[in-house]
Amino acid sequence: MKLIPDAMAQTEQPAAPAAPTPPTPAPAAPVPQAPPPQTQTSVGAGNPADPNQQPPSLPDLFAQLVPIFVVMGIVYILVIRPRARKEKAALEALRNARRGDVIVTTGGLVGKVTKAIDDNEIELEIAQNTRIRLVRSAIAEVRSKGEPVKDTPAPAPAAEKAPAKPASKPTQTKAKS
Repeated sequence: MKLIPDAMAQTEQPAAPAAPTPPTPAPAAPVPQAPPPQTQTSVGAGNPADPNQQPPSLPDLFAQLVPIFVVMGIVYILVIRPRARKEKAALEALRNARRGDVIVTTGGLVGKVTKAIDDNEIELEIAQNTRIRLVRSAIAEVRSKGEPVKDTPAPAPAAEKAPAKPASKPTQTKAKS
């Protein structure tokens, strides 16, 4: 609180010399403060730190950007492309689910495809004589590919069947050497 009387004493000017005032102790020397740390700033940040600083030249800029592009290329080749291929193969397997395939649904049901109703639906047999209709987007995985069912002509009625002929022995021929 000594500062306030000192400041008032400086503003008042005595009209006549008065009795000498006792000497006041000199204030302690101010502690020098360290200058604030300077951070490097990019060009054009409004900090005139060095007036002779010039923007980086094109080769310097190119040399800084090349490693970034190389790392991005390596990540693409090692991570992104293989994952995209796996996803594409899995999606293709789901789209091509056909009769005879064993599949797992997103709900966890395991069953055999009995019929492809259309592009969006299939018929799934989850137990003997228990069939459900399932949307293809609900297929989680195709476990095993079944052999495609061959379309065979309908069997002839039993009344029209002719007795089977005995098979004749094939003749053997000798190859000429």
